[in-house]
Parts: sequence; structure tokens; C-alpha cells
Amino acid sequence: MYQSDDAGVLRLTDDIALVQSLDFFTPVVDDPYEFGRISAVNAFSDIYAMGGTPLTAMNIVCFPSNDFSQDVLRETLRGGSSIIQEAGAFLMGGHSVDDLEFKYGLSVTGVVHPDKIITNSGACPGDVCILTKSLGSGILATAIKGQLAKQDGIDLLIETTTRLNKNAASVMKMFPVSACTDITGFGLAGHAYELARASNVSITFDSHHLPLMKQSVEYAKMGLIPAGAYANKSYFQKFIHIDSTVIQPIVDIFYDPQTSGGLLLCLPEQYARDCIEELILKDVNATVVGSVLTQQKKSIFLK
Repeated sequence: MYQSDDAGVLRLTDDIALVQSLDFFTPVVDDPYEFGRISAVNAFSDIYAMGGTPLTAMNIVCFPSNDFSQDVLRETLRGGSSIIQEAGAFLMGGHSVDDLEFKYGLSVTGVVHPDKIITNSGACPGDVCILTKSLGSGILATAIKGQLAKQDGIDLLIETTTRLNKNAASVMKMFPVSACTDITGFGLAGHAYELARASNVSITFDSHHLPLMKQSVEYAKMGLIPAGAYANKSYFQKFIHIDSTVIQPIVDIFYDPQTSGGLLLCLPEQYARDCIEELILKDVNATVVGSVLTQQKKSIFLK
């Protein structure tokens, strides 16, 4: 069966399974402390998406020592460490190499009960799809790199991407969630496709209900689309039907590669309202964005 879950799981005993993942990338903001926080939050999301509780983390660093001062590295690691502490995990060390391009991230290990693993392959027709963060981070990051982003947009990007999916994951464990994935580099379109294919279902999204970061539509209209969005569209569009009424900026955001995005979770419709209420109580910006259908000719529909 096709399956591309967010993390690897190794069963150790009848009660304990290890959940492991790693992720790292280049800076998306200028502030090294905030970059460290963003990258660390992103790395933890894979563990949360599987229903796991993170235990340990290890730093992954590629650093151009001839181009940046040690203060940049120190602040990046300090930012990452703050998120590790917020997640309740322990920093166990790491590894660094001198490289031409700055990259930072984490290898994270967590635990989950083997009977409570949440995969991306259990979505069922009739399920409701909930998204726990707004979309558009790739487009905002592109605007920042082009020095066109307004300060409130920069602040929003940092606020969104440094928010751990810890609270969302804790609420998810309270309900019979059938499938989950975190939305990162493949965008909502790509990660939803992977979930739909693994579950042998189709998913329909309502473009009017997609939560969008402020200014992301404006920047998309200006053509500030990251290369990854075009790559996602090139690969995934054959599996997706998009109504002609959906405006192009929304299509671009649908394919936009997300940095430290939210969780996309599926659960039976009768639990959706209570789940949303609990998420909101936990300060999670959760929105019902779509529903699961029986398998159609296309895996994903955007109307």
C-alpha cells in the first residue's frame, strides 16, 4: 500500500514505540534566533502528526563560518533550544559541518503507544478535514527575501511558524482522529494528496474556507510565488481537480510550500464541532477546510 507517513515508528514493547524524524532547511527570516525557533518547531511537527510525544532532539547544523559570525550560530541554537524546552524534550547534542550555505534543524525522537499511532492512511468517507494553521508562509517568506514584505506580515509569519503543534496534538488525542499529516514542503495540495492516496479516498476542499495569512493573496497577485510552489503544481496537478471559479492566487497558495505548517486531521463529522471548540480553547487557529469522499478519478478537489 502507498504510504508516506511523517515519521518512522519502531515498536519496542507492547506499550512503547519510538517515533523518529529529522528536518532542516535554510533561513526563512533574517533574525537568527527566530530562524532557530522556526526550524525547531518544524522538526517537532512530524512527531506530533503521528500522535507521538517528543523526548529528545539533536541539532543538525551546516554553517558557513567564513561568511557569518559565531553570534549568528549561537543565536540560532539558542532559538532552537527554547523550542526544545517548550516541547518538553531534551537536547542530546548534535553535529555541525562547515558548509557554503547555512542550514539548521533537528533530529527528534518521541514515543507513542503502538495502539495509538496516527497515520496518514486511515481517513474514511464522511470524515471532516480540520487545518490548524493558516496558509501562505512560503509566499510571505518569498516577499521577505525580496524585501517587499511589510512588518506586520513578517511578524505574522514568525508568530505562525514558531507556534508548536503541541496543543493541536494534545487535542487530537481526545478524539477518534482517523488520519493526520503536517503541512510542510508539499503544500496543502501535496500533503492532502499523500493522505488521500494512502487512505484510498478523495478529499474535497472549499477555497472559501481555507485560512490564509494576511497579505498572502496580495503577494501572490504580485507574483511572489516560491519555486517550490511551481514544483508542487508540476508534480501534483495531475491528481487534482480545481474548479475554474477558484481565483489564481488561491490556487498558488494551495500549492505553496509551507514552513512549519499546521496539522491536517480527519475525523468523523459528529466530533468536528467539539474538536474545533477544544482547539480554540487551546489557542489553536483551527478551521474546517474540507471533507473526505469515496475514491474518485481525482484524489483532490478544490472548489
